[in-house]
Amino acid sequence: MNALPLRHAAALLPRLGRGERELPLAREQAQLWPYVGLLTAFWIYVALSNVLYASSMQASLTKLNVEHFYAPWNARLLQHAILYPALLACMWGAVRVGWQPLYRTLPVQLLLGLLFSTLASPTLWLSQELVGGVHPGHDDNWSDMLMPGPIHMWLAAITNWLLTYGFGLALISGFAFYQRLRTSERRAAALERALGAAQLAALRMQLSPHTLFNLLHTIRGHIAWDPVSAQAMVVQLGDLLRGLLSAGEHEFSPLAAEMQFVRLYLGLQQKRFADRLSIAVPAPEDLPRAWVPSLILQPLVENAVVHGLAGHDGPVSIRVTASGSEETLVLRVLNTVGAGTSAGGAGIGLNNVRERLAIQFGERASLTAFEADELWRAEVRMPLLRAGAAAARPSASLEPASQDR
Repeated sequence: MNALPLRHAAALLPRLGRGERELPLAREQAQLWPYVGLLTAFWIYVALSNVLYASSMQASLTKLNVEHFYAPWNARLLQHAILYPALLACMWGAVRVGWQPLYRTLPVQLLLGLLFSTLASPTLWLSQELVGGVHPGHDDNWSDMLMPGPIHMWLAAITNWLLTYGFGLALISGFAFYQRLRTSERRAAALERALGAAQLAALRMQLSPHTLFNLLHTIRGHIAWDPVSAQAMVVQLGDLLRGLLSAGEHEFSPLAAEMQFVRLYLGLQQKRFADRLSIAVPAPEDLPRAWVPSLILQPLVENAVVHGLAGHDGPVSIRVTASGSEETLVLRVLNTVGAGTSAGGAGIGLNNVRERLAIQFGERASLTAFEADELWRAEVRMPLLRAGAAAARPSASLEPASQDR
């Protein structure tokens, strides 16, 4: 199950790295409507602007006894209505073509713009025929006043409408770029989450074999001289492994479940070092009702056992505490060490805890570990999650199994 994030990350990598030329408009029909809405709003603005401009200019020319210089307003609205499907078709072709490489796509883009622009004059003539109006003597361009004649009028209209088409193409291309940027950001975020989950899973898997290896050696030491105790330890180990496997499937677990895991682990170690090791773990009712990263305490207590007992023959006391305020949860693992011995403050377990805290909380969490007065202290500070792990299912109960299993 821990391999799933790795497969998701591997599936996202080629999709993120591939240079996809197709825009969201062409890939998914559900993303077509924002483009259609944007083009519709743009075209409504163009139609109203042209009608208002032509109407105001014709009103001024009428005072100078110049009639029918501009086409009537109803003919112009009909012209824009007829051109609207052509605009959508040309814009759809433009975004499908794209802009890379420019030396190939630019001629096609110009051809689409010219195709749309050449339809302006015929559609205006057709609109006036349909509304039954009088054909104006000039087109709707001031340049036509200086260049009378049908060819010049047609070329002037093409130039005018090509500029309008260019504004629309710039608008839709900018929106397409924004959509691509958002898609890339979402994919990058999904990839980052998948990689983070994969890294957390790898860290948890790195802890589990190490723990099992030490506990099996603990039981092995009891088989020869105390078989009854060894049998009880096997049952405890079964409970511990059940909790270990369950906790490995979730990012967060209740603090009570994590502390029960610690209690089982230290209980097994105490049976091996009964003459040297004493432990103190808070009762479930004394713990804050909080959630913590799964197996976050396991490497700390393992480090306390291994390095606390190393290098001397004296007694070792291990104490685990948990306290919470409104926003911060503090977990401490304290163990005595022999004089002149090294506590192992830079081991794999501590590094794993630091990496997991950095991945899950960033700068809001920290692990400090130091020795003072023959006492080794490992302290974890993290945000207090009362309901923040609701999305993560609770780990299975770590209650000791019955003796008859």
